[in-house]
Amino acid sequence: YKLSVSPEVDIMEYCRKEWRGNTPVAKTMRKGYEAVAQKFASIRRIRGDNYCAFRATLFQALSQATQLPSWLQSEDFTMLPENLLNKYDWIKQWQLKQKPGNKMGEISDEIKEYLILLRKKWKNISEIKDPFEKQEACDKLFKNEEEEYSLYEALKFLMLNTAIELYNDDKNGKRVPVFSWLLFARDTSSNPCQLMHNHLNHIGHSGGLEQVEMFLLAYALQYSIQVYRLYKYNTDEFITLYPNDPEEDWPVVTLITEDDRHYNIPVRMCQETML
Repeated sequence: YKLSVSPEVDIMEYCRKEWRGNTPVAKTMRKGYEAVAQKFASIRRIRGDNYCAFRATLFQALSQATQLPSWLQSEDFTMLPENLLNKYDWIKQWQLKQKPGNKMGEISDEIKEYLILLRKKWKNISEIKDPFEKQEACDKLFKNEEEEYSLYEALKFLMLNTAIELYNDDKNGKRVPVFSWLLFARDTSSNPCQLMHNHLNHIGHSGGLEQVEMFLLAYALQYSIQVYRLYKYNTDEFITLYPNDPEEDWPVVTLITEDDRHYNIPVRMCQETML
């Protein structure tokens, strides 16, 4: 049995255990962790499968949620799969978790269930006032594998929906964020259909999120994802924001990565930082 989100440990203790040597890489990592330790006291390890970017982002978002985001409140939120499938036939080839080859109706119903679950969990956790209880509720959710993976399917589908919106906006001459051009400039994702086939369908199975997809996740959730990229310590990219020009009212979640592939989460802001 694998823990999805391990209990917290002191950041510097964790760093000393992981990076003992005197190689240039180890020195850079230690410096990076020292910088993070100025702001956060502890770290929680995230289970390292190909869902770790989703897991880290969603866990942080739910841990600090105090209300349901407006996009989760909208009337037609749960109608999304049905509406998109009516417009785009190719979405029938969406890869459901461990259930390849589903029929169109089933896909629509199943994704709808995931979206309803996401709304329900977000609502329940955001209504918990006591910080310890909230943390317990998050820990419990991320120990329930069936629910946890259903939530990631919901996130993937929201990313597809966001990609379709951005693609259409661009085609209709509206302004789109720069990452959207980069997303569709790849040979493997020149349109949303290719993005689904070559990228989204593989997330969690044979690959994780690429950097440009971190932007897409941020836009889908309307959250800023702030990442300490430890191997970039002492460069402009040490703290990277996805997106780099977020809307002012977007909440911020913070992650840590050593290699842009696996993500952990810093917890417990140091007192002086909070002031």
